[in-house]
Amino acid sequence: MSTDPTDRWHELGSFIREQRGSARLSLRRLSELAGISNPYLSQIERGLRRPSAEILQQIAKALRISAETLYVQAGILEAPVGSPDLTRAILADQTISEEQKQALVRIYLSFRREHEDERSEQGPPPATGASPAAASPPGPAGRIATA
Repeated sequence: MSTDPTDRWHELGSFIREQRGSARLSLRRLSELAGISNPYLSQIERGLRRPSAEILQQIAKALRISAETLYVQAGILEAPVGSPDLTRAILADQTISEEQKQALVRIYLSFRREHEDERSEQGPPPATGASPAAASPPGPAGRIATA
């Protein structure tokens, strides 16, 4: 991603347009779903406007992608280091249907939330070098996340 602010907004707009195309939504339909005006969305997609975090969240919700993905594109958040953006890769895949993409993203995000919840419940790992599995009681093995 470019460090030039003008390029950043153009790249953000292009990314939103790409996601809208992947979701097979017209500009008008996405603006309705996001609750913003059609001309304003058009200006965002062309890189002429700098949307607020709230507007990005509304667009992300309408596109069914994570708001964090748009925040990273806009430079509001730093991209996670060493962690690929799997959600973006799934949504960019042209070989599966939109319904399949959304199902995969929902499952992936539910697994991530579950893992983060488990990590926060366990606390920091023991300092003795013992494995975390040996130091903590067994977790809910075989539990299936439902979204």
